[in-house]
Amino acid sequence: MLRSAGVAGAAIVAATLFGCDDHDDALTFFFQANPEEAGARMRVVDEFQRRHPDIKVRTVLSGGDPMQQLLTYCAGGKCPDVLMVWELTYAGLADRGVLLDLNPILAADPTYASALKSESVPVLYDTFGFKGGQYAFPEQWSGNYLYFNEKLLAEANLRPPGRWEDAWSFAEFLDFAKRLTKRDASGEVTQWGLVDTWVPYYSAGLFGMNNGANWSSPWNNPRRMNFDDDPFIEGVQFYANLANKYQVAPKAADQQSMSTMDLFARGQAAMAMGGHWRYSTFSEAGGLDFDVTVLPVGPKGHGSWSDVGTTGLAIAADSPRKQQAWEFVKFLTGPVGQAVIAETGLFVPALKSAINSAGFAKAHSRVHNLNVLTGGPARSRHLPVTPAWERVDALMDRNFGPVLRGVQSATSFKTDLAADVDKVLRNQ
Repeated sequence: MLRSAGVAGAAIVAATLFGCDDHDDALTFFFQANPEEAGARMRVVDEFQRRHPDIKVRTVLSGGDPMQQLLTYCAGGKCPDVLMVWELTYAGLADRGVLLDLNPILAADPTYASALKSESVPVLYDTFGFKGGQYAFPEQWSGNYLYFNEKLLAEANLRPPGRWEDAWSFAEFLDFAKRLTKRDASGEVTQWGLVDTWVPYYSAGLFGMNNGANWSSPWNNPRRMNFDDDPFIEGVQFYANLANKYQVAPKAADQQSMSTMDLFARGQAAMAMGGHWRYSTFSEAGGLDFDVTVLPVGPKGHGSWSDVGTTGLAIAADSPRKQQAWEFVKFLTGPVGQAVIAETGLFVPALKSAINSAGFAKAHSRVHNLNVLTGGPARSRHLPVTPAWERVDALMDRNFGPVLRGVQSATSFKTDLAADVDKVLRNQ
């Protein structure tokens, strides 16, 4: 049912995007989504239009590079009225003046502002505050955790922790991964202990964070990254060793010819690192019974933490429809819109009432360790929010690569990556 709704939603998006007059008075809403997510989006948009028949909404589906697409639209004077933005890249848009500071609108609507603040998970709400402005409201939490194959772990008589407060250690996690990695008589791996379905160098950074290091100082508009801190380096090295030393995860070269997501979906991997964006895919995989667990903690860590993965809704600074845009953003990120999102099971919503709602629990009835999802937002730490993120990301990709391939030690960050990134931050 969800799959068919997604296809229908995608068709609606395509029709509204390509069959619309540029000069109409519709409110334009830009977002990125796979077909299933597009269907859920359209459910919320349809509910908004049912309640606000005077506001017509035209959806604009992003291509593969939403940041570049937005910059192109806005430079050409066709910036969408409402924009989906990401925690790692929105600061670049805010710094260019593309996004509207929502604080003045909140000040004019104190009742709503107070209710929103009390209902929001602080770490998510604060993510979209930059240089004194509030540039978006969060709509979802998409931090990382671990999926595990219930059948494979039960056969090995293993059960990982079910709550963030009951975290396991790097050593315990490694023991699980070793016991769950299987080889045939020739030594070929038939079942991996772990696969990573996220961005490997980001995932490695999360292991550094869970060894007691913050990514940057401070997290918002930082002046330095902590890539040269020993706890961060040791956590990254542990992650790299999973493939290169302990051989419980595919090596970087192997991942060029395989889909880590498919390995887990087909039962050829016992655990998979990722976020809720993988939930619908794994749910639809035939014969896969899975649950979720938390990230492990290193010897220098202080509890298990996820990342503040989140998207938010923003208003274009030059939108001629700011009042309509405000009503739309307020609805989608408010209690009603968030409740609809919770019932679809597509996102972990951003408001406390929706996260802890019966609708969200029902949509995730197959998950025994529901606390991993509902408790995830509050157990998240920020990755850096900086207008220079794209340049930082390029340096990370270049410098993490040799470490993850096993040809360099993570201690190389002390002489290469840390200095280069800090130079970028100083000169932005």
